[in-house]
Amino acid sequence: MSAVDKAQAAIDKYGLADSSSGVFAGQWLEARGEVFTSDDPTTGNPIGDVVGGSTEDYELVATASLAAFERWRMVPAPQRGEFVRLIGVALREHKTDLGTLVSRETGKGLAEGLGEVQEMIDVADFAVGLSRQLYGLTMPSERPDHRLFEQWHPLGPVGVITAFNFPVAVWAWNALIGAVCGDTIIWKPSPITPLSAVAVTKIVNEVMAGSGHEAVFSLALGGVDDVGDALVNDPRVPLISATGSCRMGREVGVAVARRLGRSLLELGGNNAVIVLPDADLELAARGAVFSAVGTSGQRCTSLRRLLVHRSISSDMEKRLVNAYQGISIGDPLDENVLMGPL
Repeated sequence: MSAVDKAQAAIDKYGLADSSSGVFAGQWLEARGEVFTSDDPTTGNPIGDVVGGSTEDYELVATASLAAFERWRMVPAPQRGEFVRLIGVALREHKTDLGTLVSRETGKGLAEGLGEVQEMIDVADFAVGLSRQLYGLTMPSERPDHRLFEQWHPLGPVGVITAFNFPVAVWAWNALIGAVCGDTIIWKPSPITPLSAVAVTKIVNEVMAGSGHEAVFSLALGGVDDVGDALVNDPRVPLISATGSCRMGREVGVAVARRLGRSLLELGGNNAVIVLPDADLELAARGAVFSAVGTSGQRCTSLRRLLVHRSISSDMEKRLVNAYQGISIGDPLDENVLMGPL
């Protein structure tokens, strides 16, 4: 089967060829917001449509997530970890299909698409272990017949806003750890890569279906005006974890702080590599190219500046030019292509 056929098979497997709903609140809802078309960045052709939620749809998601939290927080942490373990098992089974879909929708290389799903699996394994290690201290009290101890309490529904360049792994970093801690998750994915989010939600719901905890992992695709502002300004959501540009981070951070909520912001960087005269220049060049070219430079950790001592600048420049001349650019599903059109 060709790479193109594999990509189409993944789309068909998750039922994404036709229009899909981007709103899940324990069950798939008939979304009433903006329609987002996912375009294949390799060809420019549309892959599929996902209907985003309206502000009213977001309210249904938030209400369901809050109700699910009241039940989920009372489930023992190791049992919550068992659900996450099963999600990790499901992701292993879907790794090839989901990774292929991620690569086609984002335009990054297949190795990176598969690697992103592997990150989800790794975080699931970490979270399962964490579910049995939510320890607290016990301390002696100065008062007779008293004792002091720490007990960690879940926060509530957690909002997770993800970016287009890592459409599934960032969700897992937040959602799977949050879930074992007793939190429920409201996911607002990037409208640029909605199909990957719908596919992940379907995979997760295969695990959660029939448990009574289906709304632990909710989905609310939508624009800033319809869903984004409602989520960020919702006092029922005590924590917003947002990944994206610095501009987005400033807006989210201020809005959440205004209502005395908490923020986790993973934003863009202006990262530099410093190369001194005693450096291994071959190693430095390879590291610089990998950091700058990996994910087509669309990482918060991507290299943007190279600060080189003048005594070795000419040598370093030649090495970089030679390395860049050897970079293959094209269809990300071609195993011989290093850089796709992300």
